[in-house]
Amino acid sequence: MRMTDGPDTRASVAATSVPGTLHRSLSLWNSLTIGFATVSPVAGLYAIIGIQTVVTGGGWFPALALCLVMQLLVATVYAELSSQIPIAGGAYKWARQLGGATAGTYAGAIYVSSTIAMLTTTAYTGGVWLAIFFGSGGGTGVSLVIWGAVFMLVCTLLNLVHVSVFKYLISLGVYAEILGSFGVALLLFFFFRQHGLSELFAHLGTGTAPGQTAAFLAALAIAGWAFIGFDACSTIAEETNEPKRMVPRAIFLSLGMVGSVVLFNSAALTLSFNPDTLRHTSAASDPVTPVIVDNFGAWAETPFLAIVMIAFLACGSSMVQYTSRIVFSMAREGSMPAVLSRVTAAGAPHNAVLFTVLLATLGLLFGLNDEAVATVLAFGTGGLYAMFAMTTGVGLYTRLTGRWDPSLGELKLGAWGLLINTAAFLWSVFEFVNIAWPRPYAVSPDAPWWQLWAVPLVLGSILGMTTLYVLFGKPTRGDVVVHPRESEPSQK
Repeated sequence: MRMTDGPDTRASVAATSVPGTLHRSLSLWNSLTIGFATVSPVAGLYAIIGIQTVVTGGGWFPALALCLVMQLLVATVYAELSSQIPIAGGAYKWARQLGGATAGTYAGAIYVSSTIAMLTTTAYTGGVWLAIFFGSGGGTGVSLVIWGAVFMLVCTLLNLVHVSVFKYLISLGVYAEILGSFGVALLLFFFFRQHGLSELFAHLGTGTAPGQTAAFLAALAIAGWAFIGFDACSTIAEETNEPKRMVPRAIFLSLGMVGSVVLFNSAALTLSFNPDTLRHTSAASDPVTPVIVDNFGAWAETPFLAIVMIAFLACGSSMVQYTSRIVFSMAREGSMPAVLSRVTAAGAPHNAVLFTVLLATLGLLFGLNDEAVATVLAFGTGGLYAMFAMTTGVGLYTRLTGRWDPSLGELKLGAWGLLINTAAFLWSVFEFVNIAWPRPYAVSPDAPWWQLWAVPLVLGSILGMTTLYVLFGKPTRGDVVVHPRESEPSQK
């Protein structure tokens, strides 16, 4: 199926009755900051640095760098698709338009469930930092679930305010990210290093993983969490000015900038750590602040925690927007209740936002069991890599069969497009299997079998229910095609 923007297509689109149309008010900077906040160097790195070191023993920096390089290939495919089909829902809508309604239904089920799991994990870890900031750190179970719910409430309110306020607060979060992660990392790297650069490659295999190969694969799986979320730029394409040009740029810039910061931060923290600091790390602990306090003094603790908390809130708020646009897009196509496709007079899908937050908040109940948090994290990461595999797979298949002509988009890669698409697909499949692989040493030696196999079990259940819906559910509405209004002026 070739995507064109001819006069006939525009006429048919103009005549289409659209249940809800989003307000186009985001600039390149706004799209970039939302993508940056969603990938989030603070939330991405600080959430995994402890478990990385515990499982691998150290030496996980090369795995982090390799994961970033391969994710840039996936981002290239997303940018290529965004330059031709810039519409709310991103990868869900691409799967539907290129692969058909059935492919879109499966894509939507995987996409929504995994992004909600990712939002739940961010709310839980963000709640941990919120609790630490207000002096309630060290709690477990019920207290951390409550703090996670408070975190989610704040993120919800930020999504319900006027878009100008939301854009300002997300920009503030990005500044906090830069100051709280990159700025601190610069000082640590140049003035407070305890080790030479060889420390970045040392100790691999001395953690809970049984050997260097197992440790490297585990490090690669855990690193996957740090480089997801760049696709948020594509799900908000319908709200972005000049999306065919701006969204691909935002995808590249957000992942590239965040990836660079994450790599440098991980190096600076590793070289500044006393290895004993991470010995007793858990999902509910903070391994980073002690390093800051040890090097800068006790005065730095409160401002550092405030900066990290703001960064986490920006990340969580962006994730709410990101996921709610997928829900909105599915509802507009008839794959979810129509009420979720309704928008306010200002063009904001508040019903989809509230639905997204409700499901993610219910997911916080898994936090009553500390070990279950790791399972939710694994599924959120694994589900998104399954989505990456499906998106790059649909792109590769339709590219090879001639149903999609990438040369019609704004981003033209020529022969490189096929090579990049193939490599991105193979990487996404490999990383999904790697993340889903049962590893008792990464969870708990006494973990039940269902927890070890959580990713394939949960994903299999979702696919099974989706299959029943496809076979016996009501048919969806025809595709709603909303072409970008390239000439529409920016709404400040």
